[in-house]
Amino acid sequence: MEKSSVETLFGWLDETTTIIQQHLNEPYLESLTIAMEFLFYEGAPEDMDDILNRKLHSALANIDFHSYEAEDVRKAIQLAILKGMKDSTQQQHVMTPESVGLIVGYLADKLTKDKEELRVFDLVSGTANLLTTVLGQLKQNVTAYASEVDPTLIQLSVINANLQKKEIEFFHQDSLRPFLIDPVDLIVADFPVGYYPDEIVANEYQLKADTGNSYAHHLFIEQSLRYIKDAGYLILVVPEFLFDSDQSDKLHAYLQEHAHIIGVIRLPETAFKSEKNAKSILVLQKKSASTSAPKQPLLVQMPSFKNANAMADILGQMNRWFESYQH
Repeated sequence: MEKSSVETLFGWLDETTTIIQQHLNEPYLESLTIAMEFLFYEGAPEDMDDILNRKLHSALANIDFHSYEAEDVRKAIQLAILKGMKDSTQQQHVMTPESVGLIVGYLADKLTKDKEELRVFDLVSGTANLLTTVLGQLKQNVTAYASEVDPTLIQLSVINANLQKKEIEFFHQDSLRPFLIDPVDLIVADFPVGYYPDEIVANEYQLKADTGNSYAHHLFIEQSLRYIKDAGYLILVVPEFLFDSDQSDKLHAYLQEHAHIIGVIRLPETAFKSEKNAKSILVLQKKSASTSAPKQPLLVQMPSFKNANAMADILGQMNRWFESYQH
């Protein structure tokens, strides 16, 4: 059977990364960044030793990178990153599942299709897979921004965006600190779940905990609402238990004051490693003088992504809901 272009490119990335990994004794994800940079610049940095340089140049001769579509590039890189994350011990090295990214992209397209120009921001962009998946589904002229604190992930995401020819402006910072950015039309994000360690920064937020550590995922929702325009949309991948936790009353009151809940889409547990990791997609619109809550929010329980018939049914229901939803 002939290999697909995604498999061929992944195979090249994987083999080249392994060569670098063995030669430099670096972890897989760091070696993958070097392999991707070599592919993008079609050559090595000046300080690379001759033996590795020769090996990489002979690998480069075996691939015609310019013949690949951006979406195939994204998928091949995603497979290589996933392989690296399996070996990684770092808890923040987890990628948004492909199927979830596609649903976020579908929602983004539906909510913004009447806009010709669009500014999009992912506050916790990781390897930029979620953001580039969404950008692949938007048809208008988009300006994209992303922020990530982890140095390995931001290096990966910058070169990932370059190889896909996606223009994204990156911020390397703690995403709960202030940004030098004007408010945007759309925020997409898959929030890390857990406690936020910096109490001084947390003190700047209404959703800080009354005692003890604050929930990072609550602070991120408040931060997102600071950087979205009035009437702008937020499509957020959040923990399933978001409204059932000990601090959820405060979150609920905050959202009622600042946003309309447009929808909640429960994702199938099969999309995640375990039940306790299960997530939902929360769709919000920032309140303004011209907005009102939908008559009936979009409430959906997603079937298993492997069940094509049930998926088609649900997408049909969602399409009908969007037809009746007046922005």
